[in-house]
Amino acid sequence: MGHITDRYPDIPILYEDNHVLGVSKPVNILSQEDSSGDPDMLTILKEDIKVRYNKPGNVYLGLVHRLDRPVGGAMVFAKTSKAASRLSEAVRSRNFRKLYVAVVHGRPKQPSGRLVDTLYKDSRSNTVRVVPKGTEGAKEAILDYSVLETSGGMSLVLVELHTGRPHQIRVQFSHAGCPLYGDQRYGKGFNKAGQQIALWSVLVGFPHPVTKEEIRIEAVPPDAYPWNQFHQDRILEEIKNYP
Repeated sequence: MGHITDRYPDIPILYEDNHVLGVSKPVNILSQEDSSGDPDMLTILKEDIKVRYNKPGNVYLGLVHRLDRPVGGAMVFAKTSKAASRLSEAVRSRNFRKLYVAVVHGRPKQPSGRLVDTLYKDSRSNTVRVVPKGTEGAKEAILDYSVLETSGGMSLVLVELHTGRPHQIRVQFSHAGCPLYGDQRYGKGFNKAGQQIALWSVLVGFPHPVTKEEIRIEAVPPDAYPWNQFHQDRILEEIKNYP
């Protein structure tokens, strides 16, 4: 459908109407502004809408969900406050589907399964850890996974998130003994400095906030290591066949 402004040609627009904007977020761009002052998706996209539609004044754009800074792929924003509240409700009621692919070290014990953990976020260090159930301030984290391929001591896994906890996929797979490729924070001893985390948002699915039609926004990982150690058509096939 085109790309965001000349300044950010690596942000493809995957879906757009009057209510919703779906794009593919590049790796290492923030979802929203933080104290670093580095570029963030919300600011970039607001500027782009202002320029493309020649809008005076402030442009409204609502953040519906986040992707960690090192994670790329499908991401959805709301173009009206009504769409934002309806999409946020879809997230809360788990009627907002988030599908990822990841490259992990080793191979999970089972070819497919569900990981359920209790996660606690330490805001001071911005790290998350698995803690005993019932720990004050901790939250339940649930994901389903299936192993698509194994190659060279690594596995390509498809992951469906049922809760959206910070660093959830990274922490849960690390706890299961299969840290993500490139994850310095939760995969020490497995990964080298400078490697890019292999986690990608391949599908976001939700009922359209106005028409209620099921919308699917899809993005495939780049043709780069370690993704290119696996068959990309396998990812495409899984997305296509996902109910």
